Amino acid sequence: MSGNMSTTEKNSIRDVVIVGAGAAGLSAALTLTRARRSVTVIDAGQPRNAPAGGVHGLLGHEGISPQELLARAREEVLGYGGELIDDEVTDVSGAEDGFMLTLRSGSAIQGRRLLVATGLVDELPEIPGVREQWGHGVLHCPYCHGWEVRDRRIGILVTTPMAVHKAFLFRQWSSQVTLFAGDHQLTEEERTKLQALDIPVVEGGMDSLEITDDTLTGVRLDDGRVVAVDAAVVATPMVARAELFAGIGLEPTAHPAGAFIETESFGQTAVPGVWVAGNATDIGAQVSGAAAAGALAAQHINTDLIFKDLDRAVAELTDDQVGRAS
Repeated sequence: MSGNMSTTEKNSIRDVVIVGAGAAGLSAALTLTRARRSVTVIDAGQPRNAPAGGVHGLLGHEGISPQELLARAREEVLGYGGELIDDEVTDVSGAEDGFMLTLRSGSAIQGRRLLVATGLVDELPEIPGVREQWGHGVLHCPYCHGWEVRDRRIGILVTTPMAVHKAFLFRQWSSQVTLFAGDHQLTEEERTKLQALDIPVVEGGMDSLEITDDTLTGVRLDDGRVVAVDAAVVATPMVARAELFAGIGLEPTAHPAGAFIETESFGQTAVPGVWVAGNATDIGAQVSGAAAAGALAAQHINTDLIFKDLDRAVAELTDDQVGRAS
């Protein structure tokens, strides 16, 4: 279901509560509902890839729109009895077997286990035109968008040191790559590599992007010059959406490319009963990787619950019952 809940549903404790209905969260929900678990997915409706025209590199769904992919995934989760709530989590408290999530609507949801699949936020540079073109004319991932801009004029906007690395990557897709250095002081090693790849460097500050009829056409420099480009690339700091979970001991770890939540190989965190999947823990994951991570985390959450309940059942056996079993 989606939306309002009955009194019974409000008072019941779910096996698993998932925060975030992107690829990781819905993939986990599908796996868990098929394992006959009671699952609630809560989503605030702010998917990171909403501006993108299509999802790429996802086997069997190449080019599908992000909205259609999520709509299909939601229907699949609902079809196995999952619960979807379009709301925003405002507070998280409790511990394993008793997490409590408060929603902006005033509802409260309880869960035995918690899966964080909130994704991340791209911190865009404050260059006029970047935000408006994000996901269209302004790109960040060559594996997501490189094919779509192959052989075109690609401008790499150096607003963080990581952007120089993007120039080396995008050169695989086009011979017409230009680096806009901005305030970044290139090292001799960087200049040598750029020269070896025949990537010209434009010095000086960037004033804004030139946009004509909603199409990116160039980069305007501080001195008034306009350099024509068909696409611009930025290296944004990518920061996990983790503020909500500080109260239960979940803190992000700083990384040169942003911040992420550390987990073990199957998504389990240092906080008992809490798992993380998708971009919140793997900031470089594409949709395919996030979906796979969600399914893997779900399998381990289910196994954890099975053996926790088994231990409880064994502990509750009376001496007579143990004797009869032997």
